Amino acid sequence: MKQIYQAFTLLFVVALVYACASPGTPDGGPYDETPPKFLGASPQQNATNISQRKVTLHFDEIVKLERASEKVVVSPPQTESPEIKAMGKKVIISFQDTLKANTTYTVDFGDAIVDNNEGNPLGFFSYAFSTGDKIDTMEIAGTVLNAENLEPIKGLQVGLHTNLTDTAFTSLPFERIGLTDSKGRFVIKGVAPGMYHVFALKDGNQNYKFDSKTETIAFLDSVVIPSSEPATRQDTVFNVKDSLIYDTIRTIHYTRYLPDDLVLCAFKEKNTVQYLMRNDRPTLSQIMLKFSAPADTLPTLKGLNFAHKDAFVIEKNATNDSIIYWIKDSLLYEQDTLRVELSYLATDSLGALVPKIDTLQFSNKIPKARRDILAAEALKKLLKERKKKGVSDSIPLKTVEPLKIRVDAPSVLDLDKNISFQFEEPLAQIDTSKIHFYHKVDTLWNKERFLLKADTTVHRRYVLLAAWKPGEEYKLEVDSAAFEGIYGHKTAPIKQQVKAKKLEEYGSIFLTIQGAKLPAYVELLNAQEKAIRQVPVSEKGTCDFYFLQPNTKYYARLVEDTNNNGVWDTGNYAEKKQAEAVYYYHEFWEMKADFEIETVWNLKEKPLVEQKPAEIKKQKPEENKKVKDRNKERERNKNK
Repeated sequence: MKQIYQAFTLLFVVALVYACASPGTPDGGPYDETPPKFLGASPQQNATNISQRKVTLHFDEIVKLERASEKVVVSPPQTESPEIKAMGKKVIISFQDTLKANTTYTVDFGDAIVDNNEGNPLGFFSYAFSTGDKIDTMEIAGTVLNAENLEPIKGLQVGLHTNLTDTAFTSLPFERIGLTDSKGRFVIKGVAPGMYHVFALKDGNQNYKFDSKTETIAFLDSVVIPSSEPATRQDTVFNVKDSLIYDTIRTIHYTRYLPDDLVLCAFKEKNTVQYLMRNDRPTLSQIMLKFSAPADTLPTLKGLNFAHKDAFVIEKNATNDSIIYWIKDSLLYEQDTLRVELSYLATDSLGALVPKIDTLQFSNKIPKARRDILAAEALKKLLKERKKKGVSDSIPLKTVEPLKIRVDAPSVLDLDKNISFQFEEPLAQIDTSKIHFYHKVDTLWNKERFLLKADTTVHRRYVLLAAWKPGEEYKLEVDSAAFEGIYGHKTAPIKQQVKAKKLEEYGSIFLTIQGAKLPAYVELLNAQEKAIRQVPVSEKGTCDFYFLQPNTKYYARLVEDTNNNGVWDTGNYAEKKQAEAVYYYHEFWEMKADFEIETVWNLKEKPLVEQKPAEIKKQKPEENKKVKDRNKERERNKNK
C-alpha cells in the first residue's frame, strides 16, 4: 500500500513539474457577444400625453454611443439639437426645444448604441413618444441617388410636408425627417396618415428648408400617401455549432409600411447669380476674367491708359463665364499696369440682371525694370557660355524662338482619330501651301487631300482631317513658317509618318434601346467612368459604337437629352423641372478584337437603384455593424 502511495505521489510531482515547465497562453474565457438589451424607458416606449423634455433609456449593461452625430436622427427636426449622451447603463435625451402639441417624436439611433466592452450593437433601435393622445407609427422609405450619375448619396436629409403648396420647401422647415445612409437609403418614422410632399436636401445652414442655390435637392412630382399592410418574411435559424448549416426556416409576420421604394434623384441647381468672381493677369501677355455664372453676352473692355481697339485676341468658353484676353501688341503687354473699364451684366438684390461698370487694374507680377535686369543677366550669361565654348562673335544670337507646337501624330493611328496641332499662343496666320500630306500606294507616296480645321472645344488646337484607309501608311511634312503666332513666332519643320490601324484590330457594340424618350444619347464609359464616346440614339432606337479597343471593359450611360444640347442638364425647383433622366446599363462588355456585340437595352428592366454596376460605383455601401462573433475563432484556436 505504501509503495502504491509513493508511486502516486511521484506521478503527481512529475505532472506538476511538466505543467510548470510548459506554460500556455491563459484563456480569459469566452468573449461577450451579447448586444445590450433595452429594459425600458422613462417615459415608456410609445407613451402618449408626454410633456417632459427629458427621456431616460435603460439597458442591462454599460453602453456607449458611436458616431451619434451621424447616425442619430430626431424627428420632427429640432431648431436646437437635443443633448444625447450615454451614462453607464443609461442613454439620456434632453430636448432643448419646446415640445409641439399632439406630435409624435421619434429618436432613431440606427446602430449607434453598443456595449462598452466589445462594441456589440443593439441593432436598429428607435424610441418614440407622443405629446398627444395617440402615437403615429407609419413609415416612408426609399433611396436618394445623384441624378447625374446614379451614385447613392449619403447624409442627405429627406423630409415631409403636409403643406402641399410649392413654397413650403423654401419657406418652412420639414415636419418629419430621415437621413440617407451609405446606400442612399432612408426611413422616415412616426408618420401620421395624410398626404405628403417628399423632398431631399443637403442642408448647408441646418434650417431644414431649401433657401440656397448651393444646396443639393430632390423632390417627387407626385403626392405620397402612407399606408400599411400585413406581410411575412422568411427567417433562417442557423445551427449553433456550425453557422453554415441552418436548422429551420421560420415565417415571420410583420407590418409592412408603404411606400418603401421611393426614388429621389438629387441635383444642384445651376447658379444664375451673375457677378465677377476673379480678375487676374496670369502671364505677361494675358488678362483673365472669371464670372460666377454663364452669360449670353461677353463683357466690354475699354482701355483707360491704352488704346483698346483691336488690342486683344479673345478666348472664351462656351458659357462666356471664363475669358482670356491675349494682348496682341508686345509694347502694350510690356507695360507694368493696364487699367480698364469693364462693362457687364450682374445680378442685383432683386435677382434681375442689370448693367454694371467696374474699373480694374491689371499689373505685371514682375515690374519692367526688374524684367530688364533679368534679361540683361541672361544675355551676359549666354555670351559668357558662347565665349567659353569658343563661339565666334560674328555668329548672330538667336533672337526669335520658334513657335512652340505639340503635334499629336502617333506612328499607329486609330481610325476614329486625326492628327492634331496644339499651339502655345494664338495664330496670326496659316500657310496651308506649306503643309504636305501623302498616302503610300504600293511604293509611291501620292499627295492626299486633307482639311485643316480649328477644334471648337480646345483653344489653339487644329485638326487635320483625312479619309484614313485601314492598314495603310501616310506621311505628313510641314515646312518651316507654316504657322505663325500673334507675336511673330513661326514653327520649325515637321516630318511625321503614321499608319492607320486595321479594321480587324477593333471591336463594335450595337445597342437597341427600349423605353428611351427622344432625343437621347448614350455615352460609352471606361472603367474610370470617363466618357470616351458619345452617340445619339436614332429614331429607331439604335446606337452603334465602332473602333473599340480590345481587352477593354466598356460601360454605358444614357441621357434623355430633353433640350437636345448634347450635355446633361440639371433641374430647377421653381420651374418644377427635374434633372434630365439618366440610366446605366447594368453590366459591362469585355471587348475583343474583330468582335461584334449586339445588346437589347430595356431602360426600365431593372429599378434605377440597381442599374449602376458596382465596379464603377464610387459610393460603396458600408457593412452593417454586427456582433463580432469571436468565440468560434477562440474555440478553433483552443483545439489546435
